[in-house]
Amino acid sequence: MDLAMRISELQKRVAEHREILQTEEAAKTALVMPFLQALGYDVFNPSEVVPEFTADVGTKKGEKVDYAVFCEGKPSILVECKPVNAALGIKQAGQLYRYFSVTEARLAILTNGAVYHFYSDIEQPNKMDEKPFFSFDLESAKPIDLKIIERFTKSSFNIDIIVQEASGLKLQSLLRQEIEKEFSAPSDEFVALLARRVHDGRLTSAIRENFSKHVAAAMNAIVREQVAERLSSALRVTEPSDDNTVTPAPVVAEDEIVTTEEEISGYRIVQAIAAKIIDPQRIHLRDSKSYCAILIDDNNRKTLARMHFNAQTVKYVGTFSGRDETKHQISKLEDIYKLSDFIEARIREIDPNL
Repeated sequence: MDLAMRISELQKRVAEHREILQTEEAAKTALVMPFLQALGYDVFNPSEVVPEFTADVGTKKGEKVDYAVFCEGKPSILVECKPVNAALGIKQAGQLYRYFSVTEARLAILTNGAVYHFYSDIEQPNKMDEKPFFSFDLESAKPIDLKIIERFTKSSFNIDIIVQEASGLKLQSLLRQEIEKEFSAPSDEFVALLARRVHDGRLTSAIRENFSKHVAAAMNAIVREQVAERLSSALRVTEPSDDNTVTPAPVVAEDEIVTTEEEISGYRIVQAIAAKIIDPQRIHLRDSKSYCAILIDDNNRKTLARMHFNAQTVKYVGTFSGRDETKHQISKLEDIYKLSDFIEARIREIDPNL
């Protein structure tokens, strides 16, 4: 079984059993150990994967990190685990942070079994960085994530190359996060930057709000046009030639955005719920690569809900309170009706005059 298939199996496991994987030990057994196995490491070989790895740190004696992966007899990767629903951050990586400076390991993984943060010492030698250079979520893993994960497999592991590339991965990750934020909800700074290039007058709050909507629409239009152009080029390649030679099958762009019938049906359900207290014509659908957004007034700042239907194994509908999104797993579209209270509360939060 190759890496992609193993990761797919773990995705199903997270989706089907998240509610019962509440403890750290459950996350380790059901998710983390199989993940290390997927990378090609023998978790039952104590000379290759050492559980409860101990390293004395200063006056602290007997502290243990959950796993240490050994390569050529030396610790290469330290792994610290948390319960599956636990938040991950530098505060949860205290043991990793301390161990990093007293072992030969140059890689560390902080995980709750579903989300994995990879750390190294890019900024200062022998001191673990506060921010990971690479992160991925099993439930929303992208093809590019799998390509990066392959570098950590036993057969491909090369610490020098990984650390060398880590700086670039970290920068790309941070930039990608910021760009995705701007596409999802353009910041005031970004809107103002573009507005000043096309607007000569004073930027009042009303003008900024108007530009914000059009900036978001323009960015999405650019992406869609690029996708259409790629698909058009691929289709031209496959047109029959005069000599009846067989041509390659069309290539589907990785960033293609397709709004499915299921997403449209989900949108109609949310629109029907909203119609109790708001004009349904104000409810708009806007698709993206990661999720399908349902907006009020076609405004990214007025997100009503998000449909996370791209994963094959599990589907979620996200509801909002302020800027916080809560994901609700659904087994069928009709389950969206159970979220009516959340949707109606969000509408009143966005438009208190209703």
